Amino acid sequence: MTPTLPKKTGTVFVVDDDLSFLRSLSRLLTAVGYAVEAYVTGRDFLARPAPERPGCVVTDLQMPELNGLQLQAALQQSANPLPVVFLTGQGDIPTTVSAMRGGAEDYLTKRAPKEELLAAVERALERDLRERQQRVRQRELRSRFAELSEREKEVLSHVVRGKMNKEIADALTINVRTVKLHRTNLTRKLNVQSVAELTRLADECGLFE
Repeated sequence: MTPTLPKKTGTVFVVDDDLSFLRSLSRLLTAVGYAVEAYVTGRDFLARPAPERPGCVVTDLQMPELNGLQLQAALQQSANPLPVVFLTGQGDIPTTVSAMRGGAEDYLTKRAPKEELLAAVERALERDLRERQQRVRQRELRSRFAELSEREKEVLSHVVRGKMNKEIADALTINVRTVKLHRTNLTRKLNVQSVAELTRLADECGLFE
């Protein structure tokens, strides 16, 4: 029976200092249609070319020099925080909790059924695609907000709090006509049609957190 090929794009980066297991897992993932890259150490993986590529990481937990949790932490600080699936030969509850709190997609033993592993990998790739799209959206929004002048940002901060033009004018010590002009510039630069949409974009961008 021909296996169903994965629908998601991206590379599965496998990291494990056990060469035998690394090769076996890489063969399994390749056999069902994933693009796979294998690394013996976390440091080798972090030094890979084109680190911005989409995908997910399947990594051993216990490794010398840089263990799985440290690799996960390094990824979280990078510009491309790929989802992580942990595999371990000897799991324990505190480590599991640490991994999941760190955002791991899953935490499996190395003896887990291959169906569980493949399902975790597919979820991780789906998550990477979703989060990558969100980051692109965030960058696009930030570039639009960056076009605003400081005064326009001040007006915007009052608009998203539901202030009326007269209240904004009084708070900023400017006249109402100037407030209206700034609001017109806001809608034009941000390409919005309503206060509700303006507020949603500001919240989405985290502008006034």
